[in-house]
Amino acid sequence: MNKQDKVPKKKKGKSLFGRIVAWVHLWPSIVSGIILVVVCLSGTIIVYCDEIMDWTAGDAKYVTVPQNPQRVSSDVLKANFRTGNPGYDISEFVFFKDPERSVRIRAFSPKGPSLAMVYADPYTGEILKKDDTLQFFFVMAHFHASFLAGKTGGWIVAVSTIVFVISTITGLILWWPKKWNKTTRQASFTIKWKARFKRFNYDLHNVYGFYSLIICFILGTTGLVIFFEPLMEATVKMTNGTTEHLTDILPKQDSTKVAKDIVPFAYGVLNKTGQQEVSVWNYDRKKLGAYILTSGKVGLKSIEHASIDVYDSYTGKAIKIDPKYLQHEKTENIVWQLHLGQWWGQLGKLSTFLAGIVATSLPITGFLIWWGRRNKKKSKPAVK
Repeated sequence: MNKQDKVPKKKKGKSLFGRIVAWVHLWPSIVSGIILVVVCLSGTIIVYCDEIMDWTAGDAKYVTVPQNPQRVSSDVLKANFRTGNPGYDISEFVFFKDPERSVRIRAFSPKGPSLAMVYADPYTGEILKKDDTLQFFFVMAHFHASFLAGKTGGWIVAVSTIVFVISTITGLILWWPKKWNKTTRQASFTIKWKARFKRFNYDLHNVYGFYSLIICFILGTTGLVIFFEPLMEATVKMTNGTTEHLTDILPKQDSTKVAKDIVPFAYGVLNKTGQQEVSVWNYDRKKLGAYILTSGKVGLKSIEHASIDVYDSYTGKAIKIDPKYLQHEKTENIVWQLHLGQWWGQLGKLSTFLAGIVATSLPITGFLIWWGRRNKKKSKPAVK
């Protein structure tokens, strides 16, 4: 066997710091390995959820524009929705600047965890399709966050994520060569594809682990920021935002007044901002006397290039918002963008997807390295 095919042996005579780093990198990861595999795999599946749902929508995404196009009101959309989807309520409207695009409605069942995307013709109000693909990603997202086990599952995932983040730091320390030369550079940055399995597995863990380290660290830390509310509040404060939400300062619903139709506001914002999509959360109507319109590329949990406009739903006048409240929403959105890979268009998603695959494999390749060393047979004494 070629010497280069051998797995590098554990270095003897390590310093106390080196031994501590190696222990911290190994044993917590061994204990939480299976959990991390499931968490990373489910997160990787979610990365392209928006593109998959666009694909499963099919022809329902588009409509034929009439000669004298006039869009129906949101009341007509809601009435047709209720008729065609009994037992469901509307959580979000997404309107598109493209006149040929249908209105996308996010629907949910108040009686149980059931979600769907519903597509409607903006000119006739006709319901074109109900797509249940969203339900799969809803289940996958909650599996990723808590194993569908509520707070207990959430804490299990959070602790495992802490282990994962620490492992990225200790992994970098262990990866870092003591001397930089041609041999160490080759071993640290390249994979020996024709090497035997043990060496090949070691390279997969060592080299790909390094290349994906920054993104894996970001995915882990943003996951913790999302889970731990004090961390999110601290992040918002560091970006000069307030811990209060935008909805906390807006006018409340007034049952004695009639709200204006949201549709003109939505397309007005699209024309003003030049954005292609705008999101309006319908459930806000049950408590607010204002419309919050967030334009940009609308995803399930975050919006690229997000811009927020707020209007009084009874008078139609724009409401000027203190920048610190807008910063709160912007910071939370950025955290979600980083966690979902929506931070640099398709390049960001591809990078996050590939890093997710590597992250899923790291506990497996790491375990195989440990198991191989643990069960390595002692060399037989030479025969005289």
